[in-house]
Amino acid sequence: MKTSIKYRLKGLWLIVSILLTTFALVVGCAGLAHHPDPLAGWKLCFDQDPSKLDKAIQYDYQDYIQKLPPKEKKISYYAHSFEDGTGRHAVTIRIDLNGTEWTHVLIYDNGGKRIKTIRYISGHYRS
Repeated sequence: MKTSIKYRLKGLWLIVSILLTTFALVVGCAGLAHHPDPLAGWKLCFDQDPSKLDKAIQYDYQDYIQKLPPKEKKISYYAHSFEDGTGRHAVTIRIDLNGTEWTHVLIYDNGGKRIKTIRYISGHYRS
């Protein structure tokens, strides 16, 4: 009888461990899910020359880069500017660090004041 209980406990442990492993894989992979583009619906500005941006936006995004940690500051760069059709603008800054492509999105109101900052992983590369 003790042997029967021992085998039942082993069977129960096997089922529980399979369920926990499945749960960990499903939940763990959720972190790798593709996140929606925060600038979906925005239009890429035709002229990508950053000097053509509003002076307040130019100053702010350059100041933002200067305030990044030293390692990130050295490898960051202005990527693109966008507009949403209502007068708002956005600037993307790229940082390629240790095999990960980071995108920082700075969103500005009609007056050139930053109203939102979004940072996300936009991809990976082999270093």
